[in-house]
Parts: sequence; C-alpha cells; structure tokens
Amino acid sequence: MTLAVYNTMSRAKETFVPLDPGHVRMYVCGPTVYDRAHIGNARPVVVFDTLYRLLKRTYPRVTYARNITDVDDKINARAAQSGRSIRDITEETAAWYHQDMDALNALRPDVEPRATEHIGEMIALISALIDKGHAYAAEGHVLFSVASMADYGALSRRSRDEMIAGARVEVAPYKKDPGDFVLWKPSTPDQPGWDSPWGRGRPGWHIECSAMSGKYLGESFDVHGGGQDLVFPHHENEIAQSTCAHGPGTFARYWMHNGYLMVEGEKMSKSLGNFFTVHDLLAKAPGEAIRLTLLSTHYHQPLNWTDDGLTQAKQALDRFYSALERAGEGTADAAAVEAELRPVLAALEDDLNTPAAIAAMHDIAGRLNKSADAAERAVLKSALSQAGGLLGILAQTPESWRRAGAAGGPGDAEIDAMVAARNAARAARDFAEADRLRQALADAGVTLEDGPAGTRWRRG
Repeated sequence: MTLAVYNTMSRAKETFVPLDPGHVRMYVCGPTVYDRAHIGNARPVVVFDTLYRLLKRTYPRVTYARNITDVDDKINARAAQSGRSIRDITEETAAWYHQDMDALNALRPDVEPRATEHIGEMIALISALIDKGHAYAAEGHVLFSVASMADYGALSRRSRDEMIAGARVEVAPYKKDPGDFVLWKPSTPDQPGWDSPWGRGRPGWHIECSAMSGKYLGESFDVHGGGQDLVFPHHENEIAQSTCAHGPGTFARYWMHNGYLMVEGEKMSKSLGNFFTVHDLLAKAPGEAIRLTLLSTHYHQPLNWTDDGLTQAKQALDRFYSALERAGEGTADAAAVEAELRPVLAALEDDLNTPAAIAAMHDIAGRLNKSADAAERAVLKSALSQAGGLLGILAQTPESWRRAGAAGGPGDAEIDAMVAARNAARAARDFAEADRLRQALADAGVTLEDGPAGTRWRRG
C-alpha cells in the first residue's frame, strides 16, 4: 500500500512513511464530556476511524489513542448549573459518547486515557518545561513562554496578532507576554484540583494531550488528527509543549484535520434551530446512514449536512444491502476479490478519498446486480462487503437492515400494505392516490415493478 495524506504542517499531500512499519501510532483529540456529542463532533470520529481501519488492514500493529477530557471549565460550569457532581456528569456523558459513536460503527480506540488519571504526567511535563526555560510560574499559574520557541506558529502559519486574537488570550498582569498560554492554574475550594509544586490547581487544556500522547505513543509518533478548529490554538500549543520538552523533530509527523461542518448551508447553532446531536439524528436514521453521509464529502473539505444528503445515504445503503442479498451464497476467489477491491483501496489510499471509494462501491453493486454468473457474484459480493468494512458500513445482514425498516423507512409489512393500497386505488381509478403512494415508496428507496403477475417491489 502507498498511502498519501494531506499534512497540515507542510500544506501538501505526502507519502505516508511510518516511523516503525511494525507499529503505526495515531492520536486523535477526543471529547470534553459535559454534554451530548453533536454531529460536528462525530465527523472526526468517523474520519479517523476510517483511517484506522485502513491502517489496520496494512500494518501488523496499530495503536490508536483518543483522549477523554474530564477536567475543564465547561464541566465545572455544568456542575454548578445542574447541582450535580462533576463525576456524575463526566461518567454519564462519556457513556453517552460511547453509545453514540458505537452506533456510528466507530471502533473503540486501543487506548482512551482520561485527563484526571494523568495529572502526574502533566505535572512532570510542566516541570521539564520550566527546567528548560520554556515555562515560568507566576501567582499560582504556570505559563508557556511563546518567546522561548523560535518557530512557534509553524502549524497555523498565523501572524503574532492573529494568534493572540485567535487564542482569545486572557489579559493578566502575571504574564510576561500576551501570547503566553496556561499550563497550570489555581483552583478555588469548590473547583477540582490537585497538589502540585505551584499549589493546588488543575491543568490547562493543551498540556493534557501532550502528556497523554507522550505516555502511550512515545515522544514521536505518526499521525495526529482532529478537527480544523483545533489547529490553533490547541494543536499549535501541543507542538510547542512537546517539542520544547523533548527536543526538535519530536512529536507528530503527519497532522491531519477534517473540515468544518455546516447545516443546510449555515453554521450549526442552537439559536438557528439547526443544532443536531448524534442522539437526535439516531432517532430518525440509523447510524450507518449518518456515517455514510459524513463520508460522502472528502474529509478535508467543509461538509454541508442536509436532509437530502441523509436520504441519499439511506438509499445508497438500501442499494448495497439489496445487491448483497440478491447475490446468494458462494465461495469467492481471494485474488479476484482483491482485484475488485483495488479501486476502493486506491481511493482510500489517496488521502482518504471516501467519495471516490463510495462511487467504486456503487460500480461493484451495479455489476453484482447484473451478473448471471455465480462465481462472479461471489467475488463481487465479497468485494462489496470488504469495501463496506473499510468504510465502516454494511455491518449487518441484509435481513436485519430490511427488518429495521431500511434506515428508518417502511418495513416489509408496511411496504406490502402500501402496495396493496396503491393497487386498490388503481382499481378504483383514483390515480392521484396511486401516484402519491408510488412516490412515497420511491422517496423511501422502494422501486415498484408492475407486471402480468402483479406488482413486485424491491429496495434500491
């Protein structure tokens, strides 16, 4: 496999060459657990889960780490607002997160460290930065000195004024420079805190990921991923902390970022009424359809989430599952399957070009539907199933998909009833009602075929 990925650091597509071909290591920023995950939160999960699946197919060992931030001012605020304990909120919200991401067929990461369980590692890293002259203590705080790092800002390529504005830095008299950012801050008695050389306090957000990635993946690893919104200040500050502590040339080699998510062409916002949690969407569509919608746009590009896009994803899954079901059973030649799978793999190896991979799957499904040769059908069926496995779809049987109502649409019994009602409307010469029922079925991905023996239907 020759995998190419777009590296945010170089602003170019590069051939992926792991530090150790026997063990690929990847870190992705995970959730801050204080509320339900929204659809924008789900995009990086699905994107990097797809990359994880591709890497696991090729390399003998892959370690995927994704953190849980369970100490944060947003969590503190939610606890104060609700009157519940921080522990209750973070445990409940983490469980919700796992349920929702499981429903999107996202594999669990190999390591899922929690910030509160790694305070010691954070204190050690902060101490190392102080010892090397890259950080300083002031009034119970510890701050990173941006002036101590000559190439600070290399990832985001922002000017100093842009970085200060983008970081929304706190103006504080104890800072040596307005751009210096917090590594440790004091806690009041009602806030979570830990003893440290600088007094009782809690870590800054950025230091958490530097400490946890270093513990589980080493001072240098292959891929660091996340949403585009994390490039600055979060990822920029991770680089500063880690490379200044461990030396130039350490930390992540490839920086990958997914684009922003819009809803019906507008920024997602509760005030606009277009804010959707994954939990909300799962009430009206299956996880596979949500996942396929997220993969239908290249990860590096902005994604416009629309109801039409979700409907199209449902219909595509109907078509894939119908093709698998009609293929029947048979033994497939492994080499022939690999050849059929090659266009899907080539698309994914080209910087995770999931739209091209999905198009290749439609080609396989189309040929599978037309094939009259049992051996060819077995090969195409296996190729389609394996392609689905790489994209994290087609994870159930066609029967289960159909029984569940084909992605939130009508189930078999309801379709039969609608077909019977249409036939009755035709017999009564109520053609407007017959056309309405036919269109309703078409909108649900059901095609009717009228013939001498009556009306037959199929999905896709």
